[in-house]
Amino acid sequence: MSPKKTTLKPARNVPASKKTPPEPGSLRGVANWKEAARWLRDRGIEDIECITPDLAGVARGKMMPSSKFTSNTSLALPSAIYRHTISGEYPDETESFRYEPRDSDLKLMPDLSTLSVVPWETDPTAQVICDIVDSDGGEVPYTPRNVLKRIMSLYHERGWKPIVAPEIEFYLVAKNDDPDYPLHPPKGRSGRSILGGQGYSIAGINEFDELIDDVYHFSEKQGLEIDTLIHEEGPAQLEINLRHGNPIELADQVFLFKRTIREAALKHDIYATFMAKPMQGQPGSAMHIHQSVVDIETGKNIFSNADGSASKEFFHFIGGMQKFVPSAMAMLAPYVNSYRRLQPDMSCPVNNAWGYDNRTTAFRVPVSDPQARRVENRLPSSDANPYLALAASLASGLLGIIKQIEPTAPTEDSANEGSIDLPRGLLEAVALLEDEPAFEEIFGKQFIGLYAGVKRGEFETFMQVISPWEREFLLLNV
Repeated sequence: MSPKKTTLKPARNVPASKKTPPEPGSLRGVANWKEAARWLRDRGIEDIECITPDLAGVARGKMMPSSKFTSNTSLALPSAIYRHTISGEYPDETESFRYEPRDSDLKLMPDLSTLSVVPWETDPTAQVICDIVDSDGGEVPYTPRNVLKRIMSLYHERGWKPIVAPEIEFYLVAKNDDPDYPLHPPKGRSGRSILGGQGYSIAGINEFDELIDDVYHFSEKQGLEIDTLIHEEGPAQLEINLRHGNPIELADQVFLFKRTIREAALKHDIYATFMAKPMQGQPGSAMHIHQSVVDIETGKNIFSNADGSASKEFFHFIGGMQKFVPSAMAMLAPYVNSYRRLQPDMSCPVNNAWGYDNRTTAFRVPVSDPQARRVENRLPSSDANPYLALAASLASGLLGIIKQIEPTAPTEDSANEGSIDLPRGLLEAVALLEDEPAFEEIFGKQFIGLYAGVKRGEFETFMQVISPWEREFLLLNV
């Protein structure tokens, strides 16, 4: 249905003291186009960013005056934006990776529940996350938000809804305008670069007090809720924990948080990076995902029986994670750099084990009461597209329940000793993704072919770069 045509007069010439103050209410989201027009008018919004995540999780879209947004305006993007690599190149076609012959338009459909201000802009600006549909209004199956919605619908068909809580790690680094030089920690308020060994250090957080204040301020303005913030083990490595909720909403929040944190860092003349392994010899950055499933009618956690014991669905969910997550690693660790994090003798698990309150396992069951029983997936890296990472993780667990896959025995000791149970590189991960028949069925053949083609294109681009290691050891020795 087309939105009602509404003309809004920009509030550019109205003195600040005489502007109509925003009405109390939600900082984030409205129910319909009439409320959207009022929301924009009350806040004096001049421009609006209509954004959507591409395969990499990068914000793509269009910017327009708010009066155009609330009129009957059609927004479109070329289909090719979902077929280019992170470096902006277009891979060659293969049997399973094809371009749309006409590069026809895909339409942006604003999800008004995501409407919020853009607090770092100087002029009053809003943003809204959009779904992608074709010219007939049908969902485009290979776009990240729609991939996650597809997995959600499979749960809803069974009367269930997943609940997730992501944890996102990232590094603050000194500005680096030459990619040939390594990254370094920035200087904090003490005037010195922060060193490692600051895990859970309040002093480590306080080094960047003003930046963190901006992160909280920007988040509050957008209606985003941060549960906790800590300093991780790496130098100037931080972690933000989000509250449990609907996977679509939480993926939206991670999508916006990444942007928010980068903008807050730039305000202080430093970078925030979500690279999985930005600095050699330092821990990588993960996006741990806590997952549970509740019955829609009763609201009860299906991972727990009435007597509080663990249910068969709980164990089958873990079994599915063990069987299918290794084949989904291309969605959880999507770049060549991601696999530098998945190394033995580092903080990240490199196994396929599970255990109770065991951080060395890939799938950890935290201590909790029965209603909060959940499974933490510790394998995704922070560079992953949150929509695809959540989709891959939840799909793996669901397949375990559907196929009634029994897990191994829980690991009592360290699980990071012995062989590595995961793919060691991007090409291996892509091959596993393509070779899993269950994924073609649950994600769709078109998405698997497109995603695999883009990832292979990125690998070929990477192979064109000669690394310092090659110059150091091969230049004069071979």
